[in-house]
Amino acid sequence: MRIFTTFLIISLFLSAFGAPLSAQKTDNRELSLTIRNDARLDSIQARALRLLTGFNAGTSYGEVWIRDLNTFIKGSLKVHAAEKVRDILLLFFKMQGNGGDIVDGYIDIKKASAGYEFRYFPAAPEWVAHKNTVETDQESSLIQAIRKYIDVTGDTSILQEKIGEKTVIRRMEEALIYVHNERWSEKYGLVKGATTVDWGDVQPETGWGVTINHKTKWAVDIYDNAMYLIAIQDFLAIKPATYQPTENWTNIARQISENVRKHLWESAAQKYIPHLYLDGSPFHASFNEKKILYTGGSACAILAGLHTPKEIAAINRQMVDAAAKEKFATIGITVYPPYPAAEFPNMHPYIYQNGGDWTWFGGRMIQALIANGFMKEAWDELQPIIARTIARNGFYEWYDVRTGEPKGSGDFRGEAGVLFDTITMLREWAEKNK
Repeated sequence: MRIFTTFLIISLFLSAFGAPLSAQKTDNRELSLTIRNDARLDSIQARALRLLTGFNAGTSYGEVWIRDLNTFIKGSLKVHAAEKVRDILLLFFKMQGNGGDIVDGYIDIKKASAGYEFRYFPAAPEWVAHKNTVETDQESSLIQAIRKYIDVTGDTSILQEKIGEKTVIRRMEEALIYVHNERWSEKYGLVKGATTVDWGDVQPETGWGVTINHKTKWAVDIYDNAMYLIAIQDFLAIKPATYQPTENWTNIARQISENVRKHLWESAAQKYIPHLYLDGSPFHASFNEKKILYTGGSACAILAGLHTPKEIAAINRQMVDAAAKEKFATIGITVYPPYPAAEFPNMHPYIYQNGGDWTWFGGRMIQALIANGFMKEAWDELQPIIARTIARNGFYEWYDVRTGEPKGSGDFRGEAGVLFDTITMLREWAEKNK
């Protein structure tokens, strides 16, 4: 049975990636029928909803993480009352720092264990929180999650809810201001963070890699900026007409878009450079980091509206080509090629975020393709992901591209949520194109 399952995954993978991807012609009615009749999609969504009865990230995590919750909140709203999800979101504002920063995650104080530097809040005495300081996506993730909550529920009253003396909409703007003030490169006019792998949250040097320290090398990358740009767009889309922002966010968003194109996007190569360093690189001078393809940040850039159809096709083609070089990879492979161990000792090649395969982000690339009309590509590239999910009978944090084995946390809600939303988008398109 295991041999047959492996053969099935490989066969579906080859059939999905065998066709040219530049401008596939799609018979909409035929594809619509295929999507509507695929019972595997029902199975995956049903499994996802059974898993989304909880809010912590997965079996290996006790915390409710905002970067994860942002990607499964729509599914959560299918199985929880809106009031429950609303309370989960509001807890993040009760734990907001005085400068506007948002914590990574929180956990029941009775379940907290050693390791993190916990923060305590009088407004939420039963919980403790912590913040991964090398990453710059917590504020953006919370704002995006609020937008999704409102889109699903229609509950705009959450924006006027008061936490302390401030409304939620004011706190949302303060979260944006925190990034613009404290995580900002004046030189490039873009968001900065510590050097990590693409969307990852671990520094290269050995040791506790999730906290800013004397080894930190500050840099600008596409993921942080794409997430921030989406957050600004979401903030502007949902803010009440009576609310007067203290900053011109429309202008800031325009400047970010222009500066991303100017400083991070390589037109000739049709890809993003991994990092712009502000105080030196952590890597050896002989190492050519520019050869590495950043897939997750690129997917978020497309979702942020930064690319033309021609560029989207080029980005997608590179992801497909990269996946084809490893036996069990999909477009969810984090980066390619991975960083050598000599350059990234904290995370060796093909481990975790350094070349592991994450449906959590591969699914977001599928969503980006659907949103931009690349339906044939989206469907084809989803096939090995669907096959793997069915074969493994669960949702896993990441997969080893050399063996196909699932790794990390089991019952990973980020994967479940992204697949649930991706299938929903496919089915909505299929219904419109019967």
